[in-house]
Amino acid sequence: MSRSVETLFRPFTFNGLTLPNRIVMAPMTRSQSPNGIPGPNVAEYYRRRAENECGLIITEGTTINTPVATGDANVPQFWGEESLKGWKHVVDTVHAAGGKIMPQIWHVGMTRVAGKATNHDLPSHGPSGLVKPGSKKSEPMTTKEIKDTIKAFGEAARDAREIGMDGVELHGAHGYLIDQFFWAGTNERTDEYGGDMVGRTRFAVEVIEEVRKQAGDDFPLILRFSQWKQQDYTAKLANTPEELGAFLKPLSDAGVDMFHCSQRRFWEPEFEGSDLNLAGWTKKLTGKPTTTVGSVSLSGEFIGSFMGEASEATGIDNLLVRMEADEFDMVAVGRALLVDPAWSRKVHEGNFSELMPFKPEALATLS
Repeated sequence: MSRSVETLFRPFTFNGLTLPNRIVMAPMTRSQSPNGIPGPNVAEYYRRRAENECGLIITEGTTINTPVATGDANVPQFWGEESLKGWKHVVDTVHAAGGKIMPQIWHVGMTRVAGKATNHDLPSHGPSGLVKPGSKKSEPMTTKEIKDTIKAFGEAARDAREIGMDGVELHGAHGYLIDQFFWAGTNERTDEYGGDMVGRTRFAVEVIEEVRKQAGDDFPLILRFSQWKQQDYTAKLANTPEELGAFLKPLSDAGVDMFHCSQRRFWEPEFEGSDLNLAGWTKKLTGKPTTTVGSVSLSGEFIGSFMGEASEATGIDNLLVRMEADEFDMVAVGRALLVDPAWSRKVHEGNFSELMPFKPEALATLS
């Protein structure tokens, strides 16, 4: 390391929430909440990161209260007395350790495999019943199903506020339900929820408005989005800065406080002719704070992790250069924090030789 890490450890405030530094724990699915209920082990998992200087924790994806929101009974839900009681214990534990925490609320959409999921007799939901372009699995969502789903997102945000969460993140990335409305490849609707790029933002806009209605304008709201999809890593919502700006404007206007801009490798420029990454362009175009993410302090990107590939620990000079230039405001760290709860503290203390490589077997422990 040749640069000071102090740029990572400046406080940051957005919509009334002050964070002690610029490090975010990225949401990572764990499937360790039997029957959707987070237990004491979940609280301890997040406590270990909070007490080691992680500025903000965004939880693993937690599902909203619709019959087909999840494809895994061991993924935590964000509804029901027992689940919310479990999450209240998580919140209290993280706060006692000096941390800040938000749930990522989620609907998996057409990525749900109905036969393997809870309520397996019900078809999965998506704007056009498409898992990916040309792969139809069910009928399009009805208007009533859309409205019920929007309301459920708002209820989850309201519950997050009531149990003491510090804000909420909407999962609008990676080919899940909100993103399926964004993507022309999975949204062929001709009603008010389809159409051109701006028209396809309407579902998300109404979700954001419902969150504001039920949780309040002063409750911090993050939207995670991505160009790539798990169904197609090369997919693009926007091919130019102008298209990206048109896509982001209605979302920003609806009430997003911060955009969490998912890339597989944070250092890759988003468009030709500029070094700005997706978070950099998003901040420039909207004026809103942004979070970057993607293989921070690791040599390989995360898709390889699921194929058995390891990643070596690396330095973060490139990240620091970009942060010093205010290209983005926050940095989300995934696998590096997964394998090492003390990652943030080690970086702050300059102990880069102690940073741990990522090994795929870590996915089986997620401690």
